Amino acid sequence: MKYNIRTKLSIFFVLVAVVSFSLISVLTNIFVDRHFREYVMRNQEQKHRGIINSITQQYMGDGMWNMDIIDTVGVSSLESGLIIKVRDESGNLLWDATSHNEGMCQRIIEQMYNNMNTRYPNIEGGYIEKPYPIFYHSRRVGTVEIGSYGPFYLNDHDMEFINTLNMVILVVGIVCLLFALLLGQIVSRRLSTPITRVIDTAQLISKGYYSDRVEEKSNTIEICQLTDTINNLAETLENHELLSKRLTSDVAHELRTPLATLQSHMEAMIDGIWEPDLKRLKSCHEEIIRLSKMVGDLEKLAKYESEMIVLNKVSFDVTDLVRRIVYNFEPEFKDKGVGITQSGEKEEIMADRDKISQVIINVISNALKYTPKGGKVSVYVKRMENIIKISIKDNGLGIPERDLPFIFERFYRADKSRNRLTGGSGIGLTIAKTIVESHKGYIDVQSKEGEGSEFTICLPRSQ
Repeated sequence: MKYNIRTKLSIFFVLVAVVSFSLISVLTNIFVDRHFREYVMRNQEQKHRGIINSITQQYMGDGMWNMDIIDTVGVSSLESGLIIKVRDESGNLLWDATSHNEGMCQRIIEQMYNNMNTRYPNIEGGYIEKPYPIFYHSRRVGTVEIGSYGPFYLNDHDMEFINTLNMVILVVGIVCLLFALLLGQIVSRRLSTPITRVIDTAQLISKGYYSDRVEEKSNTIEICQLTDTINNLAETLENHELLSKRLTSDVAHELRTPLATLQSHMEAMIDGIWEPDLKRLKSCHEEIIRLSKMVGDLEKLAKYESEMIVLNKVSFDVTDLVRRIVYNFEPEFKDKGVGITQSGEKEEIMADRDKISQVIINVISNALKYTPKGGKVSVYVKRMENIIKISIKDNGLGIPERDLPFIFERFYRADKSRNRLTGGSGIGLTIAKTIVESHKGYIDVQSKEGEGSEFTICLPRSQ
């Protein structure tokens, strides 16, 4: 059977309260009972000594006793639950509580028995008489026999105290139980409300509604982490949905132009409007090459993004690799009137040389496209502990701040016009990022519109 978190927490709090109350009740009764027994026995001894002192003071010498006071002491003792007998030095009975009021003595013994049997049913006890000698000037002049229920007894006042104590413990336990139930409801509500909200948001996300967010606040770290995670997930999925829609639009846009060109040229030549001369066939061929290149880039990206990507790692000088790539680009930079410089010391790295070459080529190619005539591109290699940092910096057009988070997405380009002179298929940076991440590295970009961009490629020296 399944229960929600509110029910479970409430039950948990109630169980804790019940167990705690039970332990406290048992331990309190054991502790109080032990000390109360000691207290009762000490109190009985004090009463016995008081009776002995009172009887001793009634001896007047020469075998004479103040019987009136002895009678008063005996009656008072009887009311306290003690049955006494007073004998002289010869053993003759001077005063006997049973002779004074035998019925009351029987009721006292029965009451003691009932109290003890109620409170301590496992203790074997009974009526016992304990003799105490009476001395006058160091001479024994008589004996006092004090009878009571042994080994100790509880009178009505003692039983009332114990019952009151148990009642107080019971009331406290009930109050604690109700408080635990109330506290459990409050705590469970504070915990379950944001969790329930997260569940609702997650269900909406599963149905494709990514705009909903969890706004409930909590001072519980785990709850805050959960709400932040689900909000980040919703935001990420929402962004991906937008990018997916844009991807569809971008692919359609990229394919529409060459296909439309091919269709119009072919229809014109089929209808006899144009002659199928070399110039028009060459134009169609260029569009076909552009389509093939785009399909090839998509296939390459799919290959790199798959989990089956194979890296042929070798040890090589990455600075020398950068130098060779820059050397190959120099004619293109010279034709456009853009300067390029390269710097860095020899740095060995363990990586896939061909794939790292493609990353550097893609980034330098973008720098060339977006740097106007008279601009400058600088490439340098630097070692930072166990990281090799490759930086490609230009003073070209720059990237708008709103476009920076999406610059590595497929087909994403900051130039929405998709000018063929400034942009390719929009997959180059996506491929670069995939290759770098497959090497356990990362690629980052810092840019300001109108001032230029700096792409930073960080790769571990050894893996």
